[in-house]
Amino acid sequence: MKKLILILGDQLDINSSVLRDFDPSTDEVLMIESQNESTYVWSHKAKIAIFLSAMRHFAQTLQSKKIPLTCIKESSLTLEEALRHQLIEKRVTHLVCIEPGEWRLKLAIENLARDLNVDLLMQADDHFYCSNKEFREWAADKKELRLEYFYRYMRKKHNVLMDDESQPVGGQWNFDDQNRKPYSKNGPGLIDNPLMFAPDEISREVLAFVERQYPEHPGSLAHFSWPVTREQALSALAHFVEHRLATFGMYQDAMWKETPFGWHSILSTSLNLKLLNPREVIQSALDAYQNNRLDLATVEGFIRQVIGWREFVRGIYYLDMPGMATANFYQHQRKLPKWYWTADTKMNCMKDAIGQTLKYGYAHHIQRLMITGNFALLAEILPQEVSDWYLAIYVDAIEWVELPNVVGMALFANGGRFTSKPYIASGAYVKRMSNYCDGCQYKPDVRYGEQACPMTTLYWNFLIKHQAAFNQNPRTRLMTVNLSKISVEDQTRIQLHAKEILSKIESI
Repeated sequence: MKKLILILGDQLDINSSVLRDFDPSTDEVLMIESQNESTYVWSHKAKIAIFLSAMRHFAQTLQSKKIPLTCIKESSLTLEEALRHQLIEKRVTHLVCIEPGEWRLKLAIENLARDLNVDLLMQADDHFYCSNKEFREWAADKKELRLEYFYRYMRKKHNVLMDDESQPVGGQWNFDDQNRKPYSKNGPGLIDNPLMFAPDEISREVLAFVERQYPEHPGSLAHFSWPVTREQALSALAHFVEHRLATFGMYQDAMWKETPFGWHSILSTSLNLKLLNPREVIQSALDAYQNNRLDLATVEGFIRQVIGWREFVRGIYYLDMPGMATANFYQHQRKLPKWYWTADTKMNCMKDAIGQTLKYGYAHHIQRLMITGNFALLAEILPQEVSDWYLAIYVDAIEWVELPNVVGMALFANGGRFTSKPYIASGAYVKRMSNYCDGCQYKPDVRYGEQACPMTTLYWNFLIKHQAAFNQNPRTRLMTVNLSKISVEDQTRIQLHAKEILSKIESI
């Protein structure tokens, strides 16, 4: 028997199940750097770099453990083509891998193994608390798929923040009413910076290669300092828990100019590359709660992101693919504005959120949902173009997590499959949660006319267009009540101005 173990770029777990029964006399690990993985969407330079650097550091770890390894660097072949060559050349009879985080790769590997008559063992990814099989079983009898019910199920099953088998610590399941506040009018004050890492020799080699190979790709590498090893990821986790977690909950939705990270953990890259295990992230937060007397509301808010939302969207992804990738509930068809790739817009909120994204490859969840995502929905952008942008531009974007967040949460493109309403807002929300509106040429409280905020005009235009549906939903009925307070004449002016904005969307 010749067993080949394929490890993909987002499966860098030294404790992976595919390595547990490794036999160096018959087994070999294969890692492939395919340039196609960097170009099938127009990937941010920092995203390409973090994957390549983390992969090369992981390969170095495997070699230090005397694990037989073939590492194909800088291949011009697709991952499928490179894998095919290896299977044939090595006369492989058994291929082993963890289930990929992208549907297209899952199908490609399955089809290739079938074509070459290779025995394929595609193992469930036990990095996650909840397997795809378990999620399907949980979802099978549900009339509605909602995070809240799944989150409670996970908390109970894994005994996380529970007083007993059924009662949550503190007597309630979440504490959103105590979290998600804006910064004060004077700004966020001093924020303890997340732990960053100077590029070592391997990373510097990768950065030089990316600049040389992908000069026209979006984004900058000048600020590349992400954790790319297991040791760095653990240090980043410890630093967040000690210095930043205590303030995370309160300000997790707050935004401020030139404040790219706020109090967020920015651990998503390490989690999604599998340098960190979610169990150790949860345990670190629980230890801080118990030993450092951190506020329950902020710890619960953080834990919900990890054991709740992260696990939930992965389950949804595998439950609803491949249909999720083409969902377009509102039948929106407009092209993504070019300034999503340049930040060259007059809207301060979009300029800042996209500008920091180009600089770091990162924006936090409210910037993604209520700034770039909100505008894309209100401007009726084709969901597939928006999804491709999110997948390309963020260093932590892997399709299993990116697509459900964009299609389901930001764009309502799957018609409320797991959300109870579209997440839309006008410039008033942006003003309340940030200082983006200060000094902007557009006014958040003006609905139409030259000074009107495009977000505000398009918000009211969207409500007018979908008023009947919003009236029928208790979660959105208040929005249409407010709409009814606007005169018919002003509603007509809003619609006319929205049409004008959309006709010149590249120059707003």
